[in-house]
Amino acid sequence: MFIRLHPVNPEPRKIEQVINCLKAGGIIIYPTDTVYGIGCDINNVKAVEKLYRIKKVQAKNAKFSFVCNSLSNISNYTKSIDTPIFKLLKKCFPGPYTFILNANKEVPKILETKKNTIGIRVPDNKICMAIVEALGNPIISTSLPESVEIDEYVDPEVFYYIFENSVDIIIDGGLGGIVPSTVVDCTQGFAEIIREGAGDISIFA
Repeated sequence: MFIRLHPVNPEPRKIEQVINCLKAGGIIIYPTDTVYGIGCDINNVKAVEKLYRIKKVQAKNAKFSFVCNSLSNISNYTKSIDTPIFKLLKKCFPGPYTFILNANKEVPKILETKKNTIGIRVPDNKICMAIVEALGNPIISTSLPESVEIDEYVDPEVFYYIFENSVDIIIDGGLGGIVPSTVVDCTQGFAEIIREGAGDISIFA
């Protein structure tokens, strides 16, 4: 299914369609504040397993992120966060950053990794945030499978022709970006950039 959503004021009726799909175990392709992502409901085991198959990765080696809509979402899945790191998260979110944090026992078993860490994102994108808020819990998300050239990864209509048989909904929220999020590892109590992407990195100096 191909759904166009207004990038600033996403239509509630269409958001409800997306939520019904996610709750039923569907996989969606959706916009963020950087590149388009592919994801599902973190609480639906079969959907997560399908996402692993689409990306052709094993759970323990997966580099997926929890897309949240607030810092309160984050605290549900991470161990206690030191004050300096919390202030950094508050400064950076919403924004084009992925923070690697230590996971707690609330993280679904199927999403546990060898290092017992999780990536956290709060994108500055109205469509993405409307979906997560309406769903009531984070989306587990990753980048699109690399099957076309990067310059073709900006157009949702291209996604449709490539992935229509692999996913359930492709959301058109306008052209996407080509620069992924900056990834920051905070698992040791300090911020370490492990991938420079979109966003100002001077705040980590």
